[in-house]
Amino acid sequence: MTITKNGVLDRFGIWVSSLCAVHCLALPVLLPIAPLIGASFFAEAWFERTILSLSLLVGFWALFSGFYRYHRQLYPLYSLCVGGLIYWNKGMFGDSYEPFTIAAGAFLLISAHIVNLKLCNDCKACENH
Repeated sequence: MTITKNGVLDRFGIWVSSLCAVHCLALPVLLPIAPLIGASFFAEAWFERTILSLSLLVGFWALFSGFYRYHRQLYPLYSLCVGGLIYWNKGMFGDSYEPFTIAAGAFLLISAHIVNLKLCNDCKACENH
């Protein structure tokens, strides 16, 4: 199996989305020691939004590329958009539910990339027959 440009983008999108989820879920635990190691910028809202924006940008690029070149299925893009909206508004149900909304948003973002990879690979296999 060869990894195409689209596969690399999907794998990068999975990595960035996972990094974003780990950041958001680990921050409450690591926040007390952040000033001691000089990493208080991790707690800034701009940093969280930057990681999430990068994740969504890479995700849209990878998923739209797969849609346009191979499978013509929109549901990975829908999953990316819904996951991004949930993630962006992670505090919508209050602080006590924030880890759950982060997990749901991250799951949808990562799932969108996995489904896109599968759809692209299936379409490539069909082209070879």
